[in-house]
Amino acid sequence: MKIALTEFVTLDGVSQGPGSPTEDPSGDFTQGGWLVPYLDPLFVKRTSEWLDLADGLLLGRRTYQAFARDWPQITDPNDPFTERMNSLPKYVVTNTLTEGSWRPVTLLHGDPIQTVGQLRTQPGRELQIHGSARLGKALLAAGLVDTLRLVVAPTVAGSGRRLLDHPSAPVGLRLVHHEATPNGLLLVEYAQVGVAPVAEYGGVTAFV
Repeated sequence: MKIALTEFVTLDGVSQGPGSPTEDPSGDFTQGGWLVPYLDPLFVKRTSEWLDLADGLLLGRRTYQAFARDWPQITDPNDPFTERMNSLPKYVVTNTLTEGSWRPVTLLHGDPIQTVGQLRTQPGRELQIHGSARLGKALLAAGLVDTLRLVVAPTVAGSGRRLLDHPSAPVGLRLVHHEATPNGLLLVEYAQVGVAPVAEYGGVTAFV
């Protein structure tokens, strides 16, 4: 399976609390809910198409517990995500949980790099990380993320946890797709290509 990391971020890279002021106020974060004003039908369509590619969800403990609290409570029959989010297999990276209530669930104990690396060798399409920014950042730096999808909101949070704040190794990416939604969200998809390349600038004529 390929590992696909999907994250919502601000222009200054903050991934904390996109959906509500009360979603994640840890660290005295008060700017939660920054994504919601920009949601539109194209965003819903594209993110639903991304979820269509999933054979499972890969989550950290905090995100799993938050999702387990919230997703089963959604009863809107027209919601395009709920049935799939509730029914997809969940793989939770944790060394503290001994059982999970949001099923089907498999708990991955031990070194995340090793356990996720083993999962990645299994047949299938995508194992998707939604939220779980700490886990996603660690796997990206370790070279285990095959696809990075970002929804970039046209806002600057000014504080909060950043998704790509000093990874432990340079990461090279190749742009696969990009588009803007009517409300100004930028949807970008990257493939990881190994170590980030570097070069020395030799004048503009080399590029024309």
